[in-house]
Amino acid sequence: MASYRKLNGKWQARISWYDDDGKRHYKTKAGFSTKPEAKRWARTIEEQKDNGTISAKNISFAAYFKEWFEIYKKNKIAVVTARLYDSIYKNLEEYFGNKKIDKVTRRDYQIFINKFGETHAKVTVKKVHSIIKSVVSSAMYDNLIPRDFTHNIELSWNADRTMVVDYLNMNEINAVIDKCKEKMDPSYTSRYMILTAFYTGFRLSEIAALTWNDINFNWKTITVNKSWNYHTRTFKDTKNASSKRIIRVNQGLLDILKSLQSNNKELVFENKFGTVPTSEAVNKKLRELLKECNIQKKSYHFHSIRHSHVAMLLYNNVDIYAISKRLGHSDITTTTRKYAYMLEELKSKSDSHIEQILDELDTKKDTELPLKRSNSVPR
Repeated sequence: MASYRKLNGKWQARISWYDDDGKRHYKTKAGFSTKPEAKRWARTIEEQKDNGTISAKNISFAAYFKEWFEIYKKNKIAVVTARLYDSIYKNLEEYFGNKKIDKVTRRDYQIFINKFGETHAKVTVKKVHSIIKSVVSSAMYDNLIPRDFTHNIELSWNADRTMVVDYLNMNEINAVIDKCKEKMDPSYTSRYMILTAFYTGFRLSEIAALTWNDINFNWKTITVNKSWNYHTRTFKDTKNASSKRIIRVNQGLLDILKSLQSNNKELVFENKFGTVPTSEAVNKKLRELLKECNIQKKSYHFHSIRHSHVAMLLYNNVDIYAISKRLGHSDITTTTRKYAYMLEELKSKSDSHIEQILDELDTKKDTELPLKRSNSVPR
């Protein structure tokens, strides 16, 4: 229903409607020079009301983001991930303030992303944009906005903030493993977790969740079917469905792990204090081992061992498909994207080998290649 009135020489139009709960809503706009102009605006709003695209909820962009998080994500993600959502909310609140979500334009959002990217790395910008895009999509389904203002946004980031992942070469890996084995004590399990990471490429949460039922000493396999929630000290699901996997391991690792059975715990790496070493604990031990080996890698941390495991396999010519399955990736694309920098180095090594082969062709130009001659004409 529309109503019109003249105020200070200008026309004002007001639309009202009832939602499914019987609550009445209003939308008002003033400043029209003529009444026909006011009526044209009112007809546009009436059409939006009829097709369900009119905003029935006066909510800011930041507030909607927070509400969406509370409803759809809060109880499904880890505490660490929840901190990222909270950070995004604070950024939206700081930049957009109380601006209503149906008033945000693509230009507004592009400027926000540009500003955010000035102080953040590529991976962070892409992650934040992906989350916000999901929120905006939800707002469209809720009929709060008529179109997706995150569509075709150009992402920008601070290249200097991009973290270069350190990984160890084979000599360094062997040095750390040997140093790790020097003082093995089942009462303190951090060293065991570090060794397991080098031999398997498992994530820390996957290693922490291992029970003795997951290790098959006869078939030399370890099964990953859950991960560990350090905050609740309970099991949780793996990162994704593809993370559930069974991998082969060597007898040397199995012999080392078997010594932990003397702790009489369900969890393989539960120590004498009845706890599984935290990320801080294993990273502290890892830094100590690196220092003892005179290895200067300031950005090297526990998850970097996973990268070192990949480097070790790549440089020993293990097929990328086998590596992808061992890591628990959904497909090879994920593996090649995450470890592109390693594959580029491997490409350089392969290029040199290819060049060597071609050089040998030149030296053997007078020698017949061992190919069977054929008198038939190729089709």
